[in-house]
Amino acid sequence: MSARKEPVQKKLIVVGNPNVGKSVLFGALTGKYATVSNYPGTTVEVLRGKVRIGDCDYEVVDTPGMYSFFPVTEEENVARTILFTEQPDAVVHVADAKNIERMLPLTLQLLEAGLPVILVLNIMDEAEAAGISIDISLLAKLLGIPVVSAAFAKGRGLDELKECIGRGIPAGAPRASVDYPASIETAMEEVMPLLPTEFQPLVSKRSIALLLVSMDKELLQDMERCSAPASAAVRRIAQRVADVNPAEPVGYRAVVRQREIAQSMASSSVVTSDVPAGFRERLSRIMMNPITGFPILAVVLYLGLYKFVGSFGAGTVVNYVEGTLFEQHLNPLLTSVVNSLVPWMPIRELFVGEYGMLTLGFRYAFALILPIVTFFFLVFSVIEDSGYLPRLAMLIDNIFKKIGLSGRAVIPMVLGLGCATMATLVTRTLPTKKERVLATLLLALAVPCSAQLGVIMALLRDKPAVTAVWIGVLVLVFLATGWLGARLIPGAPASFFMELPPLRLPGLGNVLTKTFVRVKWYLQEVVPLFLLASFLLWIGKLTGLFSMLETAMRTPVALAGLPPECAKVFIFGFLRRDYGAAGLYDLSKQHLLTNVQIAVACVALTLFLPCIAQFLVNIRERGWRTGLAISAITLVLAFAVSVTLNAVLIGTGATL
Repeated sequence: MSARKEPVQKKLIVVGNPNVGKSVLFGALTGKYATVSNYPGTTVEVLRGKVRIGDCDYEVVDTPGMYSFFPVTEEENVARTILFTEQPDAVVHVADAKNIERMLPLTLQLLEAGLPVILVLNIMDEAEAAGISIDISLLAKLLGIPVVSAAFAKGRGLDELKECIGRGIPAGAPRASVDYPASIETAMEEVMPLLPTEFQPLVSKRSIALLLVSMDKELLQDMERCSAPASAAVRRIAQRVADVNPAEPVGYRAVVRQREIAQSMASSSVVTSDVPAGFRERLSRIMMNPITGFPILAVVLYLGLYKFVGSFGAGTVVNYVEGTLFEQHLNPLLTSVVNSLVPWMPIRELFVGEYGMLTLGFRYAFALILPIVTFFFLVFSVIEDSGYLPRLAMLIDNIFKKIGLSGRAVIPMVLGLGCATMATLVTRTLPTKKERVLATLLLALAVPCSAQLGVIMALLRDKPAVTAVWIGVLVLVFLATGWLGARLIPGAPASFFMELPPLRLPGLGNVLTKTFVRVKWYLQEVVPLFLLASFLLWIGKLTGLFSMLETAMRTPVALAGLPPECAKVFIFGFLRRDYGAAGLYDLSKQHLLTNVQIAVACVALTLFLPCIAQFLVNIRERGWRTGLAISAITLVLAFAVSVTLNAVLIGTGATL
């Protein structure tokens, strides 16, 4: 009896521009959204999974979106590093068939790097509907690599791709190449012999030489660590080429040449017939037109966030889960069990007291916040899958540029209306450190999470004038802080480029999968922070620290024209934003606040320190210095704005 043959372990890397269907392919290959982790030394997430093809087990790596080997964003840099260091057995380049001319330059760069490439023309169904016909066999002949036609969202092309991967990439076959201007070609020939033996990225020397001649900072630094003399020689060669035409950097000239060849290939293999713009194309234009786009945004926010997440999720569902399941059944049971097992009162209160980890932290995490973020993730997955988010980013890009952000920042800002803690993590996707810091500051300062927003909207539901003041001040503070931060925070101005995916009806399976993955993230990442908050509350009560903080808070509270009872509201607002808002709601129900005080208190509480979960994530993501600076800024601005607002309202005799 022969021994069982162990499967061969191989690596498959998926690359491509953003919004071309890489994640759909990854999900189809691995059967799930597998391990998600930060790439070492970065804040960029990389997905890894497993798939069995024939007799081989493949590790599948879904890289961040990239446009070129000349990185502009941290995501592109990570994707390139993975290609250069992980020695793939196959590289699947997923491209949008409708925009093949813009996709092929990256294919040429992959070929120049000597990587085993398979080109997948995805979204082929929509390309065909747009009158685009592609000669797959001719394109494969021109490139010298396998080319697969696919529409992964419709289940088309996956079997053909697996069969192609299983056959392996033919070695030694003639492949498309790029001939650059003579000055660049000469410089590359001079650089290649200078590459130290210990400087060995796992791609072709020609590809590395082009990047070095283009003065790629990361590769030059890596080379200098290996051989300072060789690095100095390469820098002299690169500078000589740069001096030929200073207005056009070497990388730009190289990409222009790649585009010329890609255009020639596309013109040879692609036939386009005139097809009238369909409903989806017309709707896409309407969404990006400021005259019609902002009303559409208002409808999406009202129906998706306010009604579905706020009214239904934060209202109906939370009332049942928190009010009925926890308050009437689970909390009494937990209290009874802990009281019978733990004799010492202080330890009992750690678990089931006023600030107990079970009766407060566990209840907040699962009864209050989990339903809200689940409904929000569901809405966000629908919006994301439909292709609306990139159009929203295009719509508001001009506005965001004035406050130091690009349209891409709309994603964490919209997410912040659901859970600012999670949105802070999503700022990792912003391309520059300046944008990430500024977005984190704005999220901490002027973007209320859905839990806090729901309570405040309930408080203001019959007070339209107070609501107008609250919204107006928040918008003004958001824009003013962004405008000032864009000028004070060091770093390059925000740049914006985004591939527009087609509008489509969201797939139910994909929406549910994304929602499940994000809810799982919430449970793993955020729930421990809620339990930590409960522990800190217990410590504060045990040591008398809260009494001291409450006394200290009464001075700024009084300056803002608020009663001393509000001091406790702000302390609890730091521990949980919605908890502070709930305290404010109780004070209003007891008729302890005038409408002017309600307006001032709502503004102050929204601008106040982020909740402790978001505070800890800010520290983790931005570093302790920047995280503490953000908290200090929000604390000062919260009371400076509220004191000013109170003075203006009282001075003008407003009654609201």
